[in-house]
Order: sequence, then structure tokens, then C-alpha cells
Amino acid sequence: MTSLTRNLPWFVRDLGVGAIGETCYVSLVENLNVGDVPCLKLSLSKGLGIGIVVGGSIMKVPQLLLIVKARSARGLSLESYVLETLAYAIQTTYSFRNRFPFSTYGENFFLTIQNIIITFLVILYASHKTLSQSPSSRLATAALATAVTATVLITVPISFLAYLQISTLPISVASKLPQIRQNMRSQSTGQLSAFAVLSQIAGCLARLFTTATEVGDPLVAAGFALALALNCILGFQMWMYWGKDPFDGDMIEKGLSRNSLPVSLPSRKSD
Repeated sequence: MTSLTRNLPWFVRDLGVGAIGETCYVSLVENLNVGDVPCLKLSLSKGLGIGIVVGGSIMKVPQLLLIVKARSARGLSLESYVLETLAYAIQTTYSFRNRFPFSTYGENFFLTIQNIIITFLVILYASHKTLSQSPSSRLATAALATAVTATVLITVPISFLAYLQISTLPISVASKLPQIRQNMRSQSTGQLSAFAVLSQIAGCLARLFTTATEVGDPLVAAGFALALALNCILGFQMWMYWGKDPFDGDMIEKGLSRNSLPVSLPSRKSD
């Protein structure tokens, strides 16, 4: 059997070596040493990392489509998305500038892009009573803020970026709390995507393993652990409020019910 695995096509070998390194490729593939625990853990971590990156590239697409289809961002917290996007951007830049393997943070890059689009949609469909500016002015302001933030993250010293990475812990807490609070107040999750929430829970679990195996940075691991806990709360709310009409939640918050709404009566014809 080893005579076959040691003579695989060059492109297969190059792909394997690129993924898990020369030593582990020779041990696991060419020598079929399934007892090599360190290399098995590395291979599992790489596989999970690639899967998470691929999943992260489409994780928020269902949420985006829900907003576009309904032409409404009802139930979504703008504050949550702004802070979550900032946390993703800091984590992506920190990992990139420290030259961590892309498989350990790639989904954060894709999630940052998707979150920026969703944030723009939330701003676009926000009620005029909530934001006083016109839609075009709001989007221009958001675009300028995005460009400034990206420039700062790319140019600040790496030592200062480490402090920003630490700040992602409170930012992660702050990014989830407005959405959790809004769900509790309205007794509904509105346009919040169940697929996105569950995918984030699964992604955080896998990321804790890949970070411990390939990076070992406690700052990164702590961020994923905290994100996991907060996403689990959102997941519980998705289960608890499943199928509930956002309309009913808004009426509960205002102390009203459907039956208490005024009903227009047909006009009486003059005699």
C-alpha cells in the first residue's frame, strides 16, 4: 500500500505538503503512520480550518438575502452589526499582520466583508424616525467610517494592534448585547437568520480547536470562547422565540394587542 501512496501524482503531493507540511505528509500519507497523533491533530485542524473558511464565505449570505427580500432590517440591531464588524476587522488584521495561517482566520475576512454589506443594508432600510439623515447621507457616512477604520488598522504599529486585539473581547460582548436585548424586548428575533447564528456557534467551537492546535495565541482563543458563549445565547433566543411574529413583540412592548388596535368602520351612507 505504501508503494502506491509514495508514488502519487506530483500535484497531489504538493497539495498535501502545502496543507500539512513535508514531515506530516510523509508520516501520514506516504508511510501511513496513523499513530502519529501530532500530525493527525494538525491535519484535523487544517481540515476544519479550510471548512470554516469556506463556510464563512457564505455564512451571512442567508441573512443578507432575508433583508433584501423583505426590504426590511426589522429586528436587527445596527449597533450590534457595527461593533461585530469592527471586532471581525481587528481580528482579521491582527492575524494577517502576524502572518498566521489563513486557514486559522480566513472566515473572519469573509465575515467582515459580508457584515459591512449587511450593516449598509440595515442603515439603508432604517426608519427615518431612527436616523435623521437621508439614506444617501447615511450610506456616505458609513462608507467614510469604513475607509478610515481600514486605513487605521493597516497602518498602526503591530504592538498597538495587539491592544486592539485585546479590545475585541469587550467589543464582542458589546456587539451581542444590543441584539440580545432587542430580541428580549420584542419577544422575537425578527429578520435574524437562524442559519447565521447556528453557523457562528459551530464555527466558534471549531476555531477553539484550530487556534489551540496551530496558533496557541491566548488572545485569539479568548475571543472565540467569548463569542461562542454569546452566540449560544442568541441561539437559545432563536429557539425560544421561533415562529413568533415581530408584530406581536412590538405590541407587547407597547402594552397593546392585535385586538386593541383601532378598526376602521365603513362610512355610513347619507339618507
